[in-house]
Amino acid sequence: LWAHPRDRSSQYKDLEYWVDLARLLERGKFDGLFIADVLGIYDVLNGSGDAAIRQATQVPVNDPLALITPMALVTEHLGFGLTASLSFEHPYPFARRLSTLDHLTKGRVGWNIVTSYLESGARNIGQQTQTDHDTRYDYADEYLQVIYKLLEGSWEDGAVLRDRERKIFSDP
Repeated sequence: LWAHPRDRSSQYKDLEYWVDLARLLERGKFDGLFIADVLGIYDVLNGSGDAAIRQATQVPVNDPLALITPMALVTEHLGFGLTASLSFEHPYPFARRLSTLDHLTKGRVGWNIVTSYLESGARNIGQQTQTDHDTRYDYADEYLQVIYKLLEGSWEDGAVLRDRERKIFSDP
């Protein structure tokens, strides 16, 4: 759709583009916006990324995590789904960023969990080749266990006290 006369996707680097999109969707009573992501380019057609680059097939793309906070600021009801590959991220910093988005959006964020499959994505991360399917999914099982523990178990209920008199923020 990038060639349509009213398309604004060429403004993907402008914060106003994303904020305007969020406002439009909120005004239209949309439930959610899903932002897909890839860490490489679609290089599966004839073993080349030429077609994807020529036709702007998810090229170029921004990091979806960075786009959500400003869009959440100008909306109240719009939910945000984002793709994030667990194959190339350490669980702790990712859980931290996802938790921050969850707080800032007041629970309006969801994660499309993927393991990545593009060779170009693996090369972009410095690997020679993509890890095989079954190994990626075994890693994903363990990764999700760690993420759940970080998101659900890092702070016990009631640990944050905010006791100004005793000057105790939280109970370790």
